[in-house]
Amino acid sequence: MRVDLRSDTVTKPTPEMKEFMMNAPVGDDVFEEDPTINELEAHSARLFGKEAALYCPSGTQTNQIAINVHCTPGDELICSKEAHIYKYEGGGIAKNSGTSIKLLDGDRGRIHYESVKDAINDPENIHYPLTSLVCLEDTMNRGGGAIYDSNEIQSIAALCNEEDLPLHLDGARVFNALIENGVNYETYGSYFDSISICLSKGLGAPVGSVLIGSESFIKQARRVRKVLGGGMRQAGIIAAGGLFALKNNIERLKIDHQHAQMLAKTLDEQSWIEHVMDVHTNIVVAQVSSEKSVEQIVDSLAREDVYAMPFGADTIRMVTHLDNTPAQINYAQEVIEKV
Repeated sequence: MRVDLRSDTVTKPTPEMKEFMMNAPVGDDVFEEDPTINELEAHSARLFGKEAALYCPSGTQTNQIAINVHCTPGDELICSKEAHIYKYEGGGIAKNSGTSIKLLDGDRGRIHYESVKDAINDPENIHYPLTSLVCLEDTMNRGGGAIYDSNEIQSIAALCNEEDLPLHLDGARVFNALIENGVNYETYGSYFDSISICLSKGLGAPVGSVLIGSESFIKQARRVRKVLGGGMRQAGIIAAGGLFALKNNIERLKIDHQHAQMLAKTLDEQSWIEHVMDVHTNIVVAQVSSEKSVEQIVDSLAREDVYAMPFGADTIRMVTHLDNTPAQINYAQEVIEKV
């Protein structure tokens, strides 16, 4: 039995999703004539109470487009030192937008009002770059799927509003957060000027992310997408997977969270585990004791067809997703106990 816990990006479309994709009407999206993409964009925007949206091949592209629209070369953005936009997007902030970064410490990658306030540069001081954007990530990948307190987000949003700064959300796993904290989608969306949502992680679509914002913002974003080579033609076939996912796969994320709790409990009982982060959603991060190395553990699991990810010098990560059956999770627990 193969149990792939490396990431929720490994999910494959279900037969129902495939059928929906094969029957999707298509057109030329660069001409804005693909009906399935248009429906996906409109549906995504409505979910968060926004005016418009833009379908893109990846979450890295939606994040990079947002940064490019919000910033000009020489500006500075504020984000966590653990943020995906900083650590895992190939230096795109500098390469694509010529923007510098002010990195903040945080609680499991979640930055706070006071640190954001202190990080905003004085626009009158010519020695400093102009602060032009604040970016949050919810859930926080490097923080083991940690969820932001919505009151904290609201405070940061109010600060950004006072300072006339846009607030961007890297919401690659935002539905994992919202299904747990129960915050209304439109209320949550009102805190942000732009939102990136990923369709190909826990939601199970094969391709794509959506960038959401105002009509004027998305008009600019569409031009940047073209410049970055993201203009697609009859892409409704793949967009249909995302539309199906949004309509059918959000509520079931709770199952992934339950599975993650089960794995965390089993890991915590092992002598070779020093500490397991509190599990908020579908990501389990465990610190390995000196008894075994990360490589030894990952290799031992893989020999039994259970696949996890090294997540630093002394930590491993497991991510649950819709392709994991209860039987697979039980098997993974048995293998963990044998390591």
